[in-house]
Amino acid sequence: MKRVLLVIAALLSLTVLLAACKKSGDTISTPTAESTPATVEATPAPTELPPYEANVLTGEPKGADYPEGQRITAVMVNNIVAARPQRGLSKADILFEIKVEGGITRFMPVFTDYKTVGEVGPVRSGRDQFFRLILPWQALYVHEGQSVVMQQYAIDYDYGKLNNNDGANGYRDYGRVNWAGKSYNAGSLALEHTMYTNADNIANYISNQNVDMNRTYNSTFFNFVDYRLGTTRDLSNSLDSAYSDKYGPVVSDGQYIEIEHSQSYRTRFIYDEATNQYKMQQNYSDGQWRDTVDEAADNKVLTFPNVIVLYTDIHTYPGHEKTDLQYVEYAWGGIGYYCYGGKCEKIYWQKGTPLEALRLYYLNEDGTCSDTPLEVNIGKSYVAVTDVDFAGNFVHSTLDGVNLSTATTQTYEKSYVEDDAKAGETLGSSTDDLTAAATGSGEAETTEAPAQETVTEETPAQEETPAEEAPVEETPADTTEAPADVTPAE
Repeated sequence: MKRVLLVIAALLSLTVLLAACKKSGDTISTPTAESTPATVEATPAPTELPPYEANVLTGEPKGADYPEGQRITAVMVNNIVAARPQRGLSKADILFEIKVEGGITRFMPVFTDYKTVGEVGPVRSGRDQFFRLILPWQALYVHEGQSVVMQQYAIDYDYGKLNNNDGANGYRDYGRVNWAGKSYNAGSLALEHTMYTNADNIANYISNQNVDMNRTYNSTFFNFVDYRLGTTRDLSNSLDSAYSDKYGPVVSDGQYIEIEHSQSYRTRFIYDEATNQYKMQQNYSDGQWRDTVDEAADNKVLTFPNVIVLYTDIHTYPGHEKTDLQYVEYAWGGIGYYCYGGKCEKIYWQKGTPLEALRLYYLNEDGTCSDTPLEVNIGKSYVAVTDVDFAGNFVHSTLDGVNLSTATTQTYEKSYVEDDAKAGETLGSSTDDLTAAATGSGEAETTEAPAQETVTEETPAQEETPAEEAPVEETPADTTEAPADVTPAE
């Protein structure tokens, strides 16, 4: 099945995405207006708007404390069930969730200002599928350890000290108690679930290492609705709201959203009309859904006005089967969904090369990718990059008839070996060569859980193991070519 989907995706890539969707640097011609008859009164000139000054991650107007000319910051956060609840996720302006090893997912909260991060964690190792999303924006990337592929990307793109590999001098909270009452101090929780960092640690890392945090952004992460107009885009009246394809209307119900990332990892969102927000929940190893909360903010439930789901091919990198290191295909683009206000809109997305920014597009009437960039409403966003194997299991519906208390498939994690690169370790080839080998090489995953599979946790360490040696520091990377809509500071 996946091979069929890949062939379809490849054809779409060649015949639709690369032909129809606008790329960075493309221009759109504007027709010349015809002369107005002399007898018709001239239309009053439109009211001049103030300069567009939007938050790069949310599209909201910049406040007085906005960190002008400063890089955004991303942190890798553990999402294996034993690591929950996490800290700091409610402060994120964009929260990414993508599958990594063993069928589990990992989070990457992205923050406009590192000074507002507070405490965040448990911090986990870096992966290239996350890094490639923030590479065009030259964000500060904070994690503890990294895969050899991630390390090769940092080398290939001269990322230097912007790639922080020790959790920004992270610290252990040995006494933290997880959702199931387990802790490292009690001998029931693995050491890897105890690493945290905070705004002060990140600030000290920046200061002590003289990290260049200067960056000027000429565009926002998404094509947000212009806040100056004081309007919100109603998906029910969207440009493509009258269109349908063989699967149904392009815009349809989305009060309830359920995303399958792997055979056992699921995330769902429940729309609250009173707040115009989606409440986030995840499934657990006892088969139950629970709210996704921020332990550092009095267990505040995570909510988002924008939920974005992007489907693509995800499979193991050839030669990295032992560690189950996952390759995410960004070059082709594909189908996705944008959900807002209790509605879900089918969309196309593109990214292209690692240095190209993620772009979202409306559909044409015939279901192909249009040339019109999708307008995303202002505010925080949750973004899932999800395996096309599970696209058929995406659920978006009304809340009518949905039993929110019903148990779901039990979460489990396959056994795997964590891939943490040693200092100076390389692939022996470029990331371009690795990507070329990985493209189109995926095989379909089984659709049933392995027999007698249970939650797999590492044996809790009896004492702290020495930290991995930090990679060789390089000079900060403003020398890397940026996409046309993002320029480095002078």
